[in-house]
Amino acid sequence: MHYFRKRGWELPESAATPEPVFRARRQLIKALAAGPILAATPALLSSCDGKEASNSTAPGGASGAAGDPSAKLYPVARNLRYRVDRPETLEKFATEYNNFYEYGGTKSISRAARQLRIRPWTVKIDGMVEKPFDIAIDDLLAKMPLEERVYRFRCVEAWAMTVPWSGFPMKALVDLAKPQSGAKYVRMETFGDSSLAPGLKQVWYPWPYVEGLTMAEATNELAFIATGLYGKPIPKQNGAPLRLVAPWKYGFKCVKSIVRVSFTDERPKTFWEKMGPSEYGFWANVNPEVAHPRWSQASENILGENRRAPSQLFNGYGEYVADLYKGLEGEKLYM
Repeated sequence: MHYFRKRGWELPESAATPEPVFRARRQLIKALAAGPILAATPALLSSCDGKEASNSTAPGGASGAAGDPSAKLYPVARNLRYRVDRPETLEKFATEYNNFYEYGGTKSISRAARQLRIRPWTVKIDGMVEKPFDIAIDDLLAKMPLEERVYRFRCVEAWAMTVPWSGFPMKALVDLAKPQSGAKYVRMETFGDSSLAPGLKQVWYPWPYVEGLTMAEATNELAFIATGLYGKPIPKQNGAPLRLVAPWKYGFKCVKSIVRVSFTDERPKTFWEKMGPSEYGFWANVNPEVAHPRWSQASENILGENRRAPSQLFNGYGEYVADLYKGLEGEKLYM
């Protein structure tokens, strides 16, 4: 067997700027050069000049626990039904290597994410429900059956980790919402306040970040709304104060910092579908046999372990979810 060691200056393909983002920036620059909006160029481009956001001293910090009124709720009892065959990823790797495009396109956004204010935080429940309502995050937590689950997590960029999430089954949220019988999908939306995140000023992205699940996926026992991590409130860079965790799907499906949950009979057009329809689709189920257009999905890099492992169909959770996709063989499980 031959081993190839990358030179220090080489980057993996998955570290490159996503092609849809690159193309969108090029289109924006062409548009700016073409008309009166040129005068506004410095302001529009200031958020993509590669500089790190200012060092905020907002409560919560990188850990997400300090100043969080929900801290007293954790740790919660672990549900031993969900076991994994890998050691848990060290906390420093899971909380310091993150995608959160609202705060930048690099993985080192934990400091920038301190700007996020997580109180007050209200979640809107609307669409095809018995009665739309708004609920404050702490009132929501008081109604939910909190537990801890250890799940494998797989990014579309071919890196993986294993972490202990705290939170509640998404089905409990669906039951609270009381959707109408005609609802077929759950649409979830991230906050859209640009004063909380500089990335929201980048006009080439189709903000706000939107994701969706079918009702069958949302009520599957694996679907989880995470509010904590490593026995503490979930850090801001990991999606505070609540995010989706669907461990059989690629991580971009797991929408962060949710402010709106809508029930609909139309499939939502999701953030990455809009950005790169040839690269990202609605289902986003982990499938080692379906490569990303620019890299293989056959194996994954495990954070903190400096090794690769074979990827598994549905990230190893086929016994829980494979039946959801019977009859969908004509659709690519990745796309």
